[in-house]
Amino acid sequence: MFRTSVAALLANLLLLVDPVLPGAQRVDADLEKLPFSPRRYVCYRAASPVKVDGRLDEPAWDSAVWTETFVDIEGDDRPRPRFRTRAKMLWDDEYFYVAAEMEEPDVWATLTDRDSVIFHDNDFEIFIDPDGDTHAYYELEVNALGTPWDLMLIKPYRDGGPAINAWDIAGLQVGIDVRGTINRAGDRDEGWTVEVAMPWKALREAAPNHQPPRPGDRWRVNFSRVEWQVDPSDDRYVKRTKPGSTDPLPEDNWVWSPQGAINMHMPERWGYVQFSNVRAGGGTEAFIEDPNERLKWALRRLYYRQRRIHDAKGEYATTLDALGAGNIRVDGIDFRPIMDATPTRYEIAAKGFDGVSAHIREDGRVWLTR
Repeated sequence: MFRTSVAALLANLLLLVDPVLPGAQRVDADLEKLPFSPRRYVCYRAASPVKVDGRLDEPAWDSAVWTETFVDIEGDDRPRPRFRTRAKMLWDDEYFYVAAEMEEPDVWATLTDRDSVIFHDNDFEIFIDPDGDTHAYYELEVNALGTPWDLMLIKPYRDGGPAINAWDIAGLQVGIDVRGTINRAGDRDEGWTVEVAMPWKALREAAPNHQPPRPGDRWRVNFSRVEWQVDPSDDRYVKRTKPGSTDPLPEDNWVWSPQGAINMHMPERWGYVQFSNVRAGGGTEAFIEDPNERLKWALRRLYYRQRRIHDAKGEYATTLDALGAGNIRVDGIDFRPIMDATPTRYEIAAKGFDGVSAHIREDGRVWLTR
């Protein structure tokens, strides 16, 4: 991991970007009309040591709660995934632990070099935005050989943020357990499990105050599984292709918190993980909603409208009336945004709950102030 700040990373951006765009990237949904209902998870402290080998047979994992079964990236209106995927989380003073269990009749992988384009294989992906501002977030992809691709994005691709492929999670641990045989075409496997330990020393780089989470803190997190349709051919698997073409069929993208569109790089759609000081199996803690997240979503709707206007006219609206801001409501408060704008930039702000104001600007960053 770089021993520098995010600002220093920005200064070196042109030297470190990778031209490949990781993660699902096909968007045709009306984003503003998507329901705002991200998944929620309380992450308990590991009650005993965790051995990162992919087997999940330690008492610590026995007490951890599974997430909901993954759904299609576009949501419940799409067909249910063919194979079950679910995940668990734990934490301690040193690591954030993530484990995922994937049903899979044909376990295969080909890529062995770190920072290869891992989603060209079937993979499991982790996305983390520590401060929830949709900027400076992490992505980790792992295949069934345990090969990782870890990277940082200064901001989403839609907002001009390329991936910093040279960023690494120093001290990353990955364990894989294959229930069957990997890369043996023609037999039938049960699936594979991935187990990951990510040090807070790395993840705190983009976290509030550059610190690990405290009990009660909530980070934005999502998980994705990329699944290609394959057929056995001699001693290997071959991706199915489009009729009359050598191009593979589009991959399936199955996620924990549905994005509503084929785009993992909308951090405002990710789930919430609340870190608890309760040890797993030693009690429960309720997830605490932050009503200002609804305020941020109202500003995000105005951001979507500004994007549509800019796409059509090449410039941003300079009045809230042009955005139809008056038809947006936030339960519990009188939503009265204000905007400072020119044709090339803007910032919109609104007062929220408990003396907090929310802000959003043209590059999509959203944040809270008091």
